[in-house]
Amino acid sequence: MTQRSIRPIIEHREVIIAPDSMTVSEAARVMREKKAGAILIVKENALAGIFTERDALFRVVAEGRDPNATRLAEVMTRNPRTIHPDKPFSESLQIMHDGGFRNVPVVEAGRPVGIISASDALGSELKDFILELLRQDQADDVLPG
Repeated sequence: MTQRSIRPIIEHREVIIAPDSMTVSEAARVMREKKAGAILIVKENALAGIFTERDALFRVVAEGRDPNATRLAEVMTRNPRTIHPDKPFSESLQIMHDGGFRNVPVVEAGRPVGIISASDALGSELKDFILELLRQDQADDVLPG
């Protein structure tokens, strides 16, 4: 599988951030407008957490909270796993798989610079992975045993 780094994937994307004082309703509107499944929560220019569609569903809707009164600080995922932009994309996929989540904040020098998501795998990595599996399957058919 190719070892493309994360940097070229996120370099032309807007970093979507919000303060932890923003309400869930406000964050949802920003996410809809930006067509984003997650928003990075920043406090004093440092990553404080991440708020995702799943957080909205499980921590707000399922718990009967008022999205107009609930602040992101109350329902965000604090201290999320992060990755550096020069790490290979495959490493971010492993982090997502191991943690059972779909988004990983990308942080450089302590500052959030983007988000990498599982949907980013629908590009060349998926094609390479499928080709790798096909080659392996063909090799298994040729090898005795």
